[in-house]
Amino acid sequence: MSRLEGACMFGQSGGPTSVINASAAGVIQEALKQDCITAVYGAAHGIKGVLDEQFYDMSKEDSYELDLMKTTPSSALGSVRYKLKSADVDETDYKRLLEVFKKYNIRYFFYNGGNDSMDTCNKVSKYMQKVGYECRVMGVPKTIDNDLFGTDHCPGYGSAAKYIATSTMEVYHDARVYDTGMVTVLEVMGRNAGWLTAASALAAHKGNGPDLIYLPELPFSIEKFLEDTSKVYKQNGKVIVAVSEGCKDEQGRYIAEMGSNLAKDSFGHAQLGGAASILANVAKEKLGTKVRGIEFSLLQRCAAHVGSLTDVNEAYMAGQMAVKHAVEGMTDYMVAFERAAGTEYKCTTKLINLTDVANTEKTIPREWINKEGNGLTQDFINYALPLIQGESKPVLEDGLPRFTKLKKVLAKK
Repeated sequence: MSRLEGACMFGQSGGPTSVINASAAGVIQEALKQDCITAVYGAAHGIKGVLDEQFYDMSKEDSYELDLMKTTPSSALGSVRYKLKSADVDETDYKRLLEVFKKYNIRYFFYNGGNDSMDTCNKVSKYMQKVGYECRVMGVPKTIDNDLFGTDHCPGYGSAAKYIATSTMEVYHDARVYDTGMVTVLEVMGRNAGWLTAASALAAHKGNGPDLIYLPELPFSIEKFLEDTSKVYKQNGKVIVAVSEGCKDEQGRYIAEMGSNLAKDSFGHAQLGGAASILANVAKEKLGTKVRGIEFSLLQRCAAHVGSLTDVNEAYMAGQMAVKHAVEGMTDYMVAFERAAGTEYKCTTKLINLTDVANTEKTIPREWINKEGNGLTQDFINYALPLIQGESKPVLEDGLPRFTKLKKVLAKK
């Protein structure tokens, strides 16, 4: 297929991560090199920025600031949680997108995000094909949840896993200062997939981690939790538990939902949180010991100060490859990672059809969870350990990180 001349649009969507801006840098810097790409735009707050005709001319940015994006956390262009309706139900947004695309001659569209973002990408791609507007659409993966279908792992996961493992090791030492008994419950993000909570097993692998780990892949029982906790407490006098915020019982109720109704976000997902304090109080009532409930919360998403260099480099590569494939004629795909066989870690990219990716979640294999359902096997350690390797070092000024400062010059037509 011949090279298509026109402008490109890039957007960020969903929850922020330590490396989503690294992918943005990969897309933007690679697109600026391509002769066939006549302009490079960055959407303000994802798809909403396109709909509202609010996007930035990335050619106006200093190259130094674009380089700093690689080690700047969160979404430098602004993110969004906006779900496009099916075009069969309501074409309003799609007609507006087509209007904007035609006005600015946008022939390349890159969207960076997780499951819902890939759904948006897929819908835009299919609509443009339906109306006969040639626009090459590529999804750039991003999610600390690590639950995108078809890819070995997702940009953002390695850095979040490194933060979780590191913080867990630090909590481990803090919880052993005094000669009194204590139960510490760590609550980690993860709705339906337990990849983040499982990362605490890396701390246990180093001898400084949880005694018990509970993932949403298996039904959660408070009775079993108390039984497991009591057993460890009687042996050691101290217990550290890592639990996913998304753990549910046999009836499908979240731990945080027991006794209360949860608010919903714009996608209809329950707003979770509070599992650590609930379980800590349950343990206190059962064992009569000191307890601590610790919620890592948002801190695990954008902890660039302990970012994985492997993660940063791969995130940048994903953005670069999305542009290269699109220029070569590919469309309607997401860039994915493929791990080479063998003991030495090596990662390359491949393409996955957006239809296969959209709204499909990848969970932890049952065989990677121990028989008792309260820990991980060596298979998981072998999988996750390579992803946290290398130290990403943000530029420092006066001892503090120097993050990117974009001009954000609005595009005009």
